Amino acid sequence: MHCNFLLCFCSSSACICPLPHGVETSFSRLLCHILSATSSLDLCVFSFSNMDLSRAVLLLHKKAVTIRVLSDKDYSAITGSQIGILRKAGICVRCDVDSAYMHHKFAVVDGRLLITGSLNWTLTAVQSNLENILITEEAELVQPFIKEFHRLWVLNDPARFYKNLISDDEH
Repeated sequence: MHCNFLLCFCSSSACICPLPHGVETSFSRLLCHILSATSSLDLCVFSFSNMDLSRAVLLLHKKAVTIRVLSDKDYSAITGSQIGILRKAGICVRCDVDSAYMHHKFAVVDGRLLITGSLNWTLTAVQSNLENILITEEAELVQPFIKEFHRLWVLNDPARFYKNLISDDEH
């Protein structure tokens, strides 16, 4: 996949950020796939603290791409988490209401492209860990992830959670 955008989000020509400049890397290819979204990005991640990935999601949001994010409630509150920044920007974020970890790591781009693997969306995972990512447009592989995202999106609807709390208080 060839990507025709500046990988660095900085405006200065004398940029000193760690992002690649004119060099294709596995991370730059990941960014290209994420930034290929034109209509939607459904993101289901356990931990999200990587600022470069956050900037990519925010850029898509500014381009009116519909973004939905599911994350683990405990890890969304840790120092450095980008979840609050996404929420503040107006991106719809839901955190799991279950006591078990929401440990998924996948994204669906425009309902057609699946990005999944072991990669947490953190700086450590990108720079230091041994990780894997699978990127595919094969419908037989993409569809189960779309269904799982939808199931978790409905399950973790805050209105549903609060409705259940109110019902429990009335009994």
